[in-house]
Amino acid sequence: MDIEGVLARIEGRLKAVGLSAHAASLAAGRPDAIRNLKRAFKNHDRRGVTTETLLALAPVLKTTAAWLLDGGEQTSGNLVPVVGRIGTGAEIEPDFEQVPPEGLYAIELPFRVPEYAMALQIDGDDMWPRYNAGDVIICWRQGNSVQEVAGCEAIVRTASGKCYLKRIQQGATSGTFDLEAHNAAPMRGIRLDRAWAIKGVVRSGQWRRR
Repeated sequence: MDIEGVLARIEGRLKAVGLSAHAASLAAGRPDAIRNLKRAFKNHDRRGVTTETLLALAPVLKTTAAWLLDGGEQTSGNLVPVVGRIGTGAEIEPDFEQVPPEGLYAIELPFRVPEYAMALQIDGDDMWPRYNAGDVIICWRQGNSVQEVAGCEAIVRTASGKCYLKRIQQGATSGTFDLEAHNAAPMRGIRLDRAWAIKGVVRSGQWRRR
Protein backbone atom coordinates (compact mmCIF):
# COMPACT_ATOMS: atom_id res chain seq x y z
CA MET A 1 0.00 0.00 0.00
CA ASP A 2 1.30 3.44 -0.96
CA ILE A 3 1.16 5.24 2.39
CA GLU A 4 3.23 8.13 1.01
CA GLY A 5 0.60 8.69 -1.69
CA VAL A 6 -2.23 8.51 0.85
CA LEU A 7 -0.50 11.09 3.04
CA ALA A 8 0.14 13.36 0.05
CA ARG A 9 -3.56 13.27 -0.85
CA ILE A 10 -4.53 13.92 2.77
CA GLU A 11 -2.16 16.91 2.95
CA GLY A 12 -3.63 18.28 -0.27
CA ARG A 13 -7.17 18.04 1.09
CA LEU A 14 -6.12 19.57 4.43
CA LYS A 15 -4.93 22.65 2.54
CA ALA A 16 -8.06 22.70 0.41
CA VAL A 17 -10.42 22.65 3.40
CA GLY A 18 -8.21 24.80 5.63
CA LEU A 19 -7.72 22.35 8.48
CA SER A 20 -4.69 21.18 10.42
CA ALA A 21 -3.99 17.46 10.65
CA HIS A 22 -4.95 17.49 14.32
CA ALA A 23 -8.20 19.39 13.72
CA ALA A 24 -9.21 17.04 10.89
CA SER A 25 -8.45 13.97 13.02
CA LEU A 26 -10.54 15.36 15.89
CA ALA A 27 -13.42 16.15 13.54
CA ALA A 28 -13.26 12.58 12.24
CA GLY A 29 -13.53 11.22 15.79
CA ARG A 30 -10.03 9.72 15.59
CA PRO A 31 -7.66 12.15 17.35
CA ASP A 32 -4.47 10.30 16.35
CA ALA A 33 -5.49 9.23 12.84
CA ILE A 34 -3.15 11.32 10.71
CA ARG A 35 -0.33 11.16 13.25
CA ASN A 36 -0.58 7.36 13.17
CA LEU A 37 -0.48 7.36 9.37
CA LYS A 38 2.70 9.44 9.45
CA ARG A 39 4.19 7.07 12.00
CA ALA A 40 3.31 4.08 9.79
CA PHE A 41 5.03 5.73 6.84
CA LYS A 42 8.13 6.49 8.90
CA ASN A 43 8.27 2.87 10.10
CA HIS A 44 7.63 1.46 6.61
CA ASP A 45 4.51 -0.25 7.93
CA ARG A 46 2.29 -0.69 4.86
CA ARG A 47 -0.49 -2.08 7.05
CA GLY A 48 -0.87 1.30 8.71
CA VAL A 49 -3.75 2.49 6.54
CA THR A 50 -7.18 1.09 7.37
CA THR A 51 -10.45 1.54 5.54
CA GLU A 52 -12.10 2.59 8.80
CA THR A 53 -9.66 5.49 9.23
CA LEU A 54 -10.11 6.72 5.66
CA LEU A 55 -13.90 6.38 5.91
CA ALA A 56 -13.79 8.63 8.97
CA LEU A 57 -11.45 11.20 7.42
CA ALA A 58 -13.08 11.39 3.97
CA PRO A 59 -16.17 13.48 4.89
CA VAL A 60 -14.05 15.89 6.90
CA LEU A 61 -11.70 16.32 3.94
CA LYS A 62 -14.67 16.57 1.53
CA THR A 63 -13.61 13.64 -0.62
CA THR A 64 -14.05 9.87 -0.74
CA ALA A 65 -12.17 7.11 1.05
CA ALA A 66 -11.47 5.48 -2.32
CA TRP A 67 -9.74 8.63 -3.60
CA LEU A 68 -7.67 8.99 -0.42
CA LEU A 69 -6.65 5.35 -0.76
CA ASP A 70 -5.74 5.23 -4.42
CA GLY A 71 -6.22 8.61 -6.11
CA GLY A 72 -6.96 8.36 -9.82
CA GLU A 73 -10.23 9.00 -11.56
CA GLN A 74 -13.45 9.84 -9.81
CA THR A 75 -15.73 6.86 -9.60
CA SER A 76 -19.28 6.23 -10.73
CA GLY A 77 -20.83 4.38 -7.82
CA ASN A 78 -20.53 2.37 -4.65
CA LEU A 79 -21.67 -1.01 -5.96
CA VAL A 80 -19.03 -3.70 -6.36
CA PRO A 81 -19.35 -7.33 -7.51
CA VAL A 82 -18.41 -10.12 -5.12
CA VAL A 83 -16.38 -12.53 -7.26
CA GLY A 84 -15.36 -15.16 -4.71
CA ARG A 85 -15.45 -16.35 -1.11
CA ILE A 86 -12.43 -16.84 1.14
CA GLY A 87 -12.92 -19.97 3.23
CA THR A 88 -10.97 -22.77 4.91
CA GLY A 89 -7.22 -22.24 4.80
CA ALA A 90 -7.79 -18.78 3.24
CA GLU A 91 -8.47 -20.49 -0.11
CA ILE A 92 -10.70 -18.62 -2.56
CA GLU A 93 -13.53 -20.30 -4.42
CA PRO A 94 -14.73 -20.30 -7.12
CA ASP A 95 -11.95 -19.31 -9.55
CA PHE A 96 -12.80 -15.61 -9.52
CA GLU A 97 -11.06 -14.92 -12.83
CA GLN A 98 -13.67 -17.15 -14.44
CA VAL A 99 -16.60 -15.40 -12.74
CA PRO A 100 -18.60 -13.05 -15.06
CA PRO A 101 -18.01 -9.28 -14.62
CA GLU A 102 -21.28 -8.91 -12.70
CA GLY A 103 -19.90 -11.32 -10.08
CA LEU A 104 -21.75 -13.81 -7.90
CA TYR A 105 -23.79 -10.90 -6.52
CA ALA A 106 -23.29 -7.18 -5.89
CA ILE A 107 -22.87 -5.32 -2.63
CA GLU A 108 -23.25 -1.66 -1.72
CA LEU A 109 -20.30 -0.07 0.07
CA PRO A 110 -20.29 3.05 2.27
CA PHE A 111 -17.91 4.77 -0.18
CA ARG A 112 -17.40 5.04 -3.93
CA VAL A 113 -15.13 2.66 -5.81
CA PRO A 114 -13.71 2.48 -9.35
CA GLU A 115 -15.57 0.45 -11.94
CA TYR A 116 -12.65 -2.00 -11.94
CA ALA A 117 -13.05 -2.83 -8.22
CA MET A 118 -13.94 -6.34 -7.10
CA ALA A 119 -14.79 -7.81 -3.70
CA LEU A 120 -14.09 -11.15 -2.02
CA GLN A 121 -16.11 -12.13 1.03
CA ILE A 122 -14.69 -13.83 4.12
CA ASP A 123 -16.58 -17.00 5.04
CA GLY A 124 -16.25 -18.72 8.42
CA ASP A 125 -13.81 -17.94 11.22
CA ASP A 126 -10.62 -19.45 9.82
CA MET A 127 -9.02 -15.99 9.56
CA TRP A 128 -10.08 -14.64 12.97
CA PRO A 129 -8.91 -12.39 14.64
CA ARG A 130 -7.56 -10.61 11.56
CA TYR A 131 -10.86 -10.95 9.69
CA ASN A 132 -14.39 -11.89 10.70
CA ALA A 133 -17.03 -13.75 8.73
CA GLY A 134 -18.80 -11.27 6.49
CA ASP A 135 -15.85 -8.89 6.01
CA VAL A 136 -15.09 -8.11 2.38
CA ILE A 137 -11.71 -7.52 0.76
CA ILE A 138 -11.53 -4.92 -2.02
CA CYS A 139 -9.04 -5.31 -4.90
CA TRP A 140 -8.58 -3.91 -8.41
CA ARG A 141 -9.21 -6.40 -11.21
CA GLN A 142 -6.01 -5.61 -13.10
CA GLY A 143 -3.85 -6.96 -10.29
CA ASN A 144 -0.20 -6.40 -9.44
CA SER A 145 3.14 -8.05 -9.92
CA VAL A 146 3.99 -10.58 -7.24
CA GLN A 147 7.02 -8.55 -6.16
CA GLU A 148 4.77 -5.55 -5.47
CA VAL A 149 2.94 -7.45 -2.73
CA ALA A 150 5.95 -9.14 -1.10
CA GLY A 151 5.83 -8.46 2.63
CA CYS A 152 2.09 -7.72 2.56
CA GLU A 153 -1.22 -9.52 2.75
CA ALA A 154 -2.59 -10.03 -0.74
CA ILE A 155 -4.69 -12.22 -2.97
CA VAL A 156 -2.44 -14.55 -4.95
CA ARG A 157 -2.79 -17.29 -7.53
CA THR A 158 -0.27 -20.12 -7.40
CA ALA A 159 1.33 -21.79 -10.41
CA SER A 160 -1.02 -24.73 -9.78
CA GLY A 161 -4.05 -22.46 -10.17
CA LYS A 162 -5.23 -22.12 -6.56
CA CYS A 163 -6.03 -18.68 -5.11
CA TYR A 164 -5.48 -17.57 -1.51
CA LEU A 165 -5.51 -14.60 0.81
CA LYS A 166 -2.13 -14.79 2.53
CA ARG A 167 0.79 -12.76 3.79
CA ILE A 168 3.47 -13.02 1.11
CA GLN A 169 7.13 -13.51 2.04
CA GLN A 170 10.15 -14.23 -0.12
CA GLY A 171 10.91 -17.95 -0.21
CA ALA A 172 14.24 -19.62 0.45
CA THR A 173 14.63 -20.43 -3.25
CA SER A 174 14.71 -17.81 -6.01
CA GLY A 175 11.32 -17.38 -7.61
CA THR A 176 9.39 -18.91 -4.72
CA PHE A 177 7.36 -17.41 -1.90
CA ASP A 178 6.16 -18.42 1.55
CA LEU A 179 2.44 -17.92 2.17
CA GLU A 180 1.51 -17.25 5.79
CA ALA A 181 -1.85 -17.12 7.58
CA HIS A 182 -3.09 -16.59 11.13
CA ASN A 183 -4.77 -19.93 11.70
CA ALA A 184 -3.07 -22.24 9.20
CA ALA A 185 0.40 -23.70 8.73
CA PRO A 186 2.60 -21.67 6.34
CA MET A 187 2.95 -22.84 2.75
CA ARG A 188 6.65 -22.81 1.87
CA GLY A 189 8.41 -22.52 -1.47
CA ILE A 190 5.33 -21.71 -3.56
CA ARG A 191 5.56 -20.35 -7.10
CA LEU A 192 3.05 -17.61 -7.85
CA ASP A 193 1.51 -16.51 -11.15
CA ARG A 194 -0.41 -13.38 -10.20
CA ALA A 195 -1.26 -11.14 -7.28
CA TRP A 196 -3.87 -8.60 -6.28
CA ALA A 197 -3.02 -5.98 -3.66
CA ILE A 198 -5.64 -5.34 -0.98
CA LYS A 199 -7.05 -1.86 -1.50
CA GLY A 200 -9.44 -1.91 1.43
CA VAL A 201 -11.35 -4.00 3.95
CA VAL A 202 -15.01 -3.36 4.70
CA ARG A 203 -16.20 -4.94 7.91
CA SER A 204 -19.32 -7.03 8.27
CA GLY A 205 -22.30 -4.77 8.85
CA GLN A 206 -20.78 -1.86 6.89
CA TRP A 207 -22.04 -3.12 3.51
CA ARG A 208 -25.30 -4.57 2.24
CA ARG A 209 -26.21 -6.99 -0.51
CA ARG A 210 -28.02 -5.59 -3.55
